[in-house]
Amino acid sequence: MIKKLLLLSVVLSQLAISCSSDDSTDPVKEDPTTEEPVKPTPEQTLEEQVAAILKQPYSTLPPAEQKVKLEAEANEMLVQLDKTKGSSAIEAIENLSNLIAISPIDIFGGKNGNQIEEILNVTDVYGIYTWDNTNGIWVKTASTTELKFVFPAKASLTSNNAVITSKSVSSSVKVKNVDTYGSWYWNDETNSSGYTQTFYDEFYLPSSVDASLTIDGTQAATIAQTASYSNGKQAPDTFNYKITLNDGYVWEMSGKKGASSTSTASLTFNGKSLLGFTAGSSANIDGLLSEEQFSSYRGKANGLVTLMDNFIIVADMDLATDASDDLALDNLQSPNSPQDDENPNNDYKAYYTAVNAYYKKYSEVSATNFNKNIKLTLISKKEGTKIADIIVRSEEAYSYTRNLPVWRTENLYGGKPYWYFNGEGEEFKMQYYEENYYLKFSDQTQVAFSAYFSEGFGDFQKKFEDFIKAFQK
Repeated sequence: MIKKLLLLSVVLSQLAISCSSDDSTDPVKEDPTTEEPVKPTPEQTLEEQVAAILKQPYSTLPPAEQKVKLEAEANEMLVQLDKTKGSSAIEAIENLSNLIAISPIDIFGGKNGNQIEEILNVTDVYGIYTWDNTNGIWVKTASTTELKFVFPAKASLTSNNAVITSKSVSSSVKVKNVDTYGSWYWNDETNSSGYTQTFYDEFYLPSSVDASLTIDGTQAATIAQTASYSNGKQAPDTFNYKITLNDGYVWEMSGKKGASSTSTASLTFNGKSLLGFTAGSSANIDGLLSEEQFSSYRGKANGLVTLMDNFIIVADMDLATDASDDLALDNLQSPNSPQDDENPNNDYKAYYTAVNAYYKKYSEVSATNFNKNIKLTLISKKEGTKIADIIVRSEEAYSYTRNLPVWRTENLYGGKPYWYFNGEGEEFKMQYYEENYYLKFSDQTQVAFSAYFSEGFGDFQKKFEDFIKAFQK
């Protein structure tokens, strides 16, 4: 969960969503005793902020007391975060995404469906799409002025009471996007194979987008986005994005692409900060968007995640090495399954034992790579001290019991003996693994992160992720 939140902020940075603070219009201040101009204190870079925070001492509280205090503060935070569950606008956006998944549409008039992410990232596309609950489909009405969706605000509703409209201004950047991938097929009539061609959508990225969401005739949200581009590159040079929800939430992002891109984002509720992201990356943005996404393009990254007034999660990440390690992990050899079911020497127990070992190894290496490449520290924002390092451990997860096949020797229609899955063979336990977050305190004790940040925070995080996913492009 933490990695998702952190990498979300880094992805924003790698898409050149960042904050620029080069200019200042503040008046020059003078020293009242000398009347000399006061030299401004240079603003710290993100790297300097991270370095300074990591130099803070560990809390002087014994770990046992620190754990009690941490739990109390975490619960205080969860009380506020839990309020997000009641956001009607977020629920409506989620339901729109689900309905588009149920009945894909093609706003470009091509061959296949588009997703909600593309609604706010295209220009010169028009049409009114109304949800037909009886047939579970979208009904399109032609329009030359707007892109509109009429749908139920909640999954439990059968009538359409929400409307989202989007209007945009085109930039000069035209992109080509795969609509439907080509695929091989077999033609029984000609007894030969064939290949369907890949279809593409081509559209201009917007330089500005204004959208609004109404529920029961009342405005529930507004979305404003601006972006500037250069040299025909689809990664924006500058980017500003703001969603304002009438039930108190405001989500903002802003940024500027450069040799060292830094993204900032915040989620507030009635003016009170719930979450804040600051992520910096030396990634080669345009290189990452090329067809050959070499790990060397990813560079390094730093991140700060602020959780209300309580906590800061500091991240120091080597994304290039992490990408290389992930590639090596994907190349980890899985065991080969027995192919000839008429071979009496097949050892299925050995095969499934090897599969379990593969699952275990994959999870352990994933955890090792994370701990090596992504250094996380939990900081008490109020105290200004380290609470604990955040690490990942590989642990047993879901398991189930299956029956091994049996060697069937009776003569069936003159056939040969073979291995047969009849549910009566020896029982064998299949074990899966997962990576879980732990807090590692100064005395080296480790406590599951979920012990403090309970399912309530997990529910919020999922809702927040779904909300951001809907508009992440």
